[in-house]
Amino acid sequence: MMQKQQRSMVARLHHFYAFNYSQFASFNKFAQFAQYLRNLYTSILPSRIYTKGKGLTSLCLGAFFCSIALFASPQAALAGVMPTSPKIPALTSASTATLLAQRQPSEVSGSFVAAAVRRVGGAVVRIDTERTITRRSNPGFEDPFFRQFFGDEFFQPTPPQQQRLQGQGSGFIFDGAGLVLTNAHVVAEADRVTVTLKDGRNFEGKVQGVDPVTDLAVVKISGSDLPVAPLGDSEQVEVGDWAIAVGNPLGLDNTVTLGIVSTLRRSSAQAGIPDKRLAFIQTDAAINPGNSGGPLLNQNGEVIGINTAIRADAMGIGFAIPINKAKEISQILAAGKKVSHPFLGIELANLTPQIARENNQDPNAAFLLPEISGVLVIRVRPNTPAANGGLRRGDVITQIDNQPITTAEQVQNAVENSRIGQALSIRIRRGDQNTTLSVRPGEMENQS
Repeated sequence: MMQKQQRSMVARLHHFYAFNYSQFASFNKFAQFAQYLRNLYTSILPSRIYTKGKGLTSLCLGAFFCSIALFASPQAALAGVMPTSPKIPALTSASTATLLAQRQPSEVSGSFVAAAVRRVGGAVVRIDTERTITRRSNPGFEDPFFRQFFGDEFFQPTPPQQQRLQGQGSGFIFDGAGLVLTNAHVVAEADRVTVTLKDGRNFEGKVQGVDPVTDLAVVKISGSDLPVAPLGDSEQVEVGDWAIAVGNPLGLDNTVTLGIVSTLRRSSAQAGIPDKRLAFIQTDAAINPGNSGGPLLNQNGEVIGINTAIRADAMGIGFAIPINKAKEISQILAAGKKVSHPFLGIELANLTPQIARENNQDPNAAFLLPEISGVLVIRVRPNTPAANGGLRRGDVITQIDNQPITTAEQVQNAVENSRIGQALSIRIRRGDQNTTLSVRPGEMENQS
């Protein structure tokens, strides 16, 4: 009974195909393709249609192929634009293997993260530090009042005690001569630095230079066949790009985390590090204690930043120093030289008309503020370029070198990009008067 029904359906399908073939065969471009499909149909369908348990499936497939041939692109067929050589090669296991062989390795297996880590992973190092500090006895014991009250016999002299502190961070080799880039806070004041490579080799490191203002440092090791991390261009980074953090958090060597670039040029003040002069790359790639100094990579395995800090009051907010900033000063640090930073010697706060109005409405306000946008000088340190140039507490900076100023970060950037001893034209509002001062930045001291 089943075979009889199948034969009937085959006959109907033959009739359907023959009718449509006769309708479309008159088109010269389509005729060749129709003939090919007819041959394909008559060669495949009879051998499959009566196979036990598969007849219905094969029949549906035959109808499916015919439907595609006749109705998938009728407009193209009517226009006579079908291919002149419609032969379709059969897809065999050999051709499948050929297609797979033509694919790139990264497409066949692995991921871009694995490829990026393989490219730079050997150059990422663990940095162990040791330093000795001396602790004095409780200074209260030296107070004459307590000695008189308790008696000298109670206060036996105790020698200073020494304590050894250990720390750990990350870094990466950026020069085949054995130069390692890391954070200043990782190696600052260290008596001993040990650098460990991924392949297990250990080296004694020498701190060549430290710059606390940018939190960068260079350590020198002596070795051969050292892997070097490729450096990228942080100016090409965009929000939403992949970000791969590599380092040794909490002593867990060669840890990799993945995230994206959350934002660019995040000021150090906004990041909660007001004593630095940096515009950070913000990322949500996990950065933990011990990651400091490790590289932040792009999807190509190039270093775009140096992992530096996190927000302790939040999750998924980490900050990295742009690699282009490190490129600017790494060779200065490697040569053991000091990085010069201009400064004025003022403390600032952003001012808006609303903030000024709220201050002026307070009967206990120390002074009245002009209701304008600018940057308020809240403190001028004595014997500084700002003091010598005439800046006072309560001044509102509105322009520097004819450029409008509305945030403290803009003032900081203008000073950082200036030259020591070269005068800056600073436009201020003092009371109800506008005036221009000429202030020459000095060199920041006590950086190390």
